[in-house]
Amino acid sequence: MADPAPPAQRSEAEWLGRGRAMVLGRDLDGALAAFDAAHAEHPDSIDIALGLAGVLWEAKQSGRAEAVLRALLAGHPAHVAATFLLAKMLKEQARMSAVAATVRSLFAAAAQPVGTTIQAIELLDDAGRKQDAADLCEAAIAAGATDPRLYAYSGMLHLQLGDFARVRERYAYAIAHSAEAYDWQVANGLASAQRYTDASHADFDMFRDALARTDLRERARASLKFALGKAHDDIGDYEHAAAYFREANATVGRFTAWSRKNFRRLVSAKLDAKATIERVRAAADCVPVFIVGMPRSGTTLVAELLSRHPDVRYRGELGWMPFLAQQLGSAAQPGSGMLAKAATTYLTQLRQDDAPARFYIDKQPLNFLHLDLIAALFPNARVIHCERSPRDTALSIWMQYFAGPEHGFAYDFEDIAAVVQGCAKLTSNALRKCAVGIRTIRYEELVADSASRMRELAAWIGLGDFAVPAAPSAATISTSSLWQVRQPVYARSIGRWRAYAPHVPELMRFPDSA
Repeated sequence: MADPAPPAQRSEAEWLGRGRAMVLGRDLDGALAAFDAAHAEHPDSIDIALGLAGVLWEAKQSGRAEAVLRALLAGHPAHVAATFLLAKMLKEQARMSAVAATVRSLFAAAAQPVGTTIQAIELLDDAGRKQDAADLCEAAIAAGATDPRLYAYSGMLHLQLGDFARVRERYAYAIAHSAEAYDWQVANGLASAQRYTDASHADFDMFRDALARTDLRERARASLKFALGKAHDDIGDYEHAAAYFREANATVGRFTAWSRKNFRRLVSAKLDAKATIERVRAAADCVPVFIVGMPRSGTTLVAELLSRHPDVRYRGELGWMPFLAQQLGSAAQPGSGMLAKAATTYLTQLRQDDAPARFYIDKQPLNFLHLDLIAALFPNARVIHCERSPRDTALSIWMQYFAGPEHGFAYDFEDIAAVVQGCAKLTSNALRKCAVGIRTIRYEELVADSASRMRELAAWIGLGDFAVPAAPSAATISTSSLWQVRQPVYARSIGRWRAYAPHVPELMRFPDSA
């Protein structure tokens, strides 16, 4: 008797419909079984391979998902969706070097349209691969791309990389070729890339002319006013600088949601909370270094100087401690298992996949809100608390246009005062209660004798007798302090509040020293 005929295969479309229906129905096991069977029947189907990889990723089988995608890309190296899915998976695992390599392979395989290029630039930027993102911008421009968005991205990236001449060239093109350029914060970028010496500079008229337009969005208008404030500050015209800063802050304040009451409740709750008994065993191979304090208190300068040591990796302002704090805060009583998992998650983001180091810097100033969690997760951590004259700090914050909602307090002096007070209380509380090394460094002392202060700080951290090299590190600076930290350490910002006191009387509500 002849063998029975094999069952008819489902078509590719039938399998895709079946698998997607299960995904929509949240039947992850069923979806995985369906896509596995579909892939076996249709091994050459790109859509099925993508579906399988996506379900594997959601099922936390990242190794299999990566293998499926790499096999797909081996045969189709210019496939955009597969490339981006793989890159996002690698980013989630903090394999940032692999992210960059994956994106480079796509563009090596074939030229890509501008939309894909911008998507890739944004992905690389989010992964902290600023140089790779800038190189992609420049390659597209060199190949003849004319989209102003590419030029604006290039300007922004080169600003963070310290190539200030390139910043002006790229931003100038964006302004000349797009009516929307000022919505992309190019005014702030131009003003941040240099120090103005007199009011005859063409930027003054350009910014004022732009402000006269009637089609500007409010955020663009605020950006221009911050830029003009900075320009007038550079030339010592503090009256006009203060006027522009006041208007800019008022504009941003109208669309910024930040609750002083909620912040004070958060601080009170943390001060009243019992110390976490559970402790995670310290990692043997690395020491997290947290630099905390008020924004504009010297945190970026300390991070940049420390990052010049060969055994230090600077990871910028990570958002992982706030995320983990929120995640653990939802648990009634997080146990050792949850804490250990949180520590592992964070350390993965620190280590990444570049050359290993002993010390890793997280320079998120607002991590002063999470000193209790830092002590629980990383008993071997070093916490550097930066302190600066409250008047200078408040003024400097008020002079900046911050990007994220976490800085919603920056546009009102009463809100700034609440955060200054909260930072002082929480840091003082941690010094008394937290079983983690905390050291305060004053901005004024640092700029007066940076060599001695950094030598002491490095020895305390465990870096030994470290003499800070004269040249800046290759660390990418993406904060509002980027111009300053690329310059030699200087003291001209100390006591700046005095020049503004006649025009900004709110400063006198703050103490002169911490």
